[in-house]
Amino acid sequence: MNLQPTTSNLPSRLKVCGLTKPDQIQELIAMKTDFLGFIFYEKSPRYVLNNLSLEEISTINHQGKVGVFVNEEVDIIVKIVQHADLNFVQLHGDESNDFIMELRQKLNPEVGIIKVIRIGSNTAENQNKITQIPDLKPIAYYLFDTDSKAFGGTGKQFDWNILNEFEIPLPYFLSGGISEENIGNIDTLKQQPFALDINSKFETEPGNKNIDSIKKFKTLYQQNK
Repeated sequence: MNLQPTTSNLPSRLKVCGLTKPDQIQELIAMKTDFLGFIFYEKSPRYVLNNLSLEEISTINHQGKVGVFVNEEVDIIVKIVQHADLNFVQLHGDESNDFIMELRQKLNPEVGIIKVIRIGSNTAENQNKITQIPDLKPIAYYLFDTDSKAFGGTGKQFDWNILNEFEIPLPYFLSGGISEENIGNIDTLKQQPFALDINSKFETEPGNKNIDSIKKFKTLYQQNK
């Protein structure tokens, strides 16, 4: 049974990640989707450069294009951001504070950095990750996702109650197995997400989005937008 959320308390922004198909991208833009996620990680089944070139991505007229990177070299990230005309960089790997500072210095100041914090089942490890949250200055947003050796795309939800155990110093994206079935549970979070990030739960296969399912999901919590 689906939980119907109270739209007044839920985040109004939506990010759809793992995009690979131009027609679906245009449909999402028409739906006024706030953030479009493109994965630049070669091991991902949603690796965008298997389907789109940097030039094609650069021609997409949208102000919320997010490039997702996993332990990539700083200069390569900067080059991709420039050639694909990205608005945000999402760091989904084990990037250090020094790495983030160097990247911030080399990126255009208008490009925002989203740092992913992967939450698993080990309480001590989670607490360690949280206490070592990088310095705030170079980061625009955090993104909390389910931990995975494959760096994302699990379609599994982590225990959202963990987020109630500490104060989150920046706006954050919530990711990891978000669906129609659990959307109502977001109301239990003391600090509400800045945006929701959906991916594998809304696909027929990796990189092929179910647009009708996304539309239905969107209406559940954005009726007051």
